[in-house]
Amino acid sequence: MRAGNATYTFANDLPEKIPVFPLTGALLLPGGQLPLNIFEPRYLEMITDALRGEKLIGMIQPDLKTPHHGDEPPALSEIGCIGRISAFQETGDGRLHISLSGVCRFKVVEEMTVNTGYRQCSIDAFETDLSEISQSDAVDRDAVLHAFKNYLTANDMDADWDTVNNADTESLITALCMMSPYDPAEKQALLEAPTLKDRADTLIAISEIHLAKQKGDTFSNLQ
Repeated sequence: MRAGNATYTFANDLPEKIPVFPLTGALLLPGGQLPLNIFEPRYLEMITDALRGEKLIGMIQPDLKTPHHGDEPPALSEIGCIGRISAFQETGDGRLHISLSGVCRFKVVEEMTVNTGYRQCSIDAFETDLSEISQSDAVDRDAVLHAFKNYLTANDMDADWDTVNNADTESLITALCMMSPYDPAEKQALLEAPTLKDRADTLIAISEIHLAKQKGDTFSNLQ
């Protein structure tokens, strides 16, 4: 897997401990690009430290199943995705605009006790995500595009179809999942899908559920 100017082939090419950025609703997938606007002091510290080192951070959602109480930091989801800072730009007001290139998913082993303002975890990287072997042939691309077109039509939206049709299947699935307007639990399901085919099938299923709900709401409003 190439991310930015770095190539990772095996899990041990990656550190066993990484800083993590808990962000509800954010989805980074291997091979994807995620722009972020960094302004909180603890995350400015995290990005600055990462830029001095291996340029890697872990994007992860707070655990949606665990209630959050008081001032304690929220529990983390079990699965996140490592991103490499592939571009950054300083602003005049102290913020950073960065772009993360998705490297591979990871499982949280444990959260570390640290003195930094940001959180850090020991992790197990998903070595299968680093494989250069394409899984695109297993994906029903036509079914994905059909569900995507139906969703756009139902929401009076359009797309750059030349770009969509010219994209390779893996890039297409990754982009559609990351830009999808679905809720955090559904985005976590897309992240945790074991294979590209599973991710495509999950995307189709979620899209069809939303379309059915929209049709049901429309029918109820007409009654």
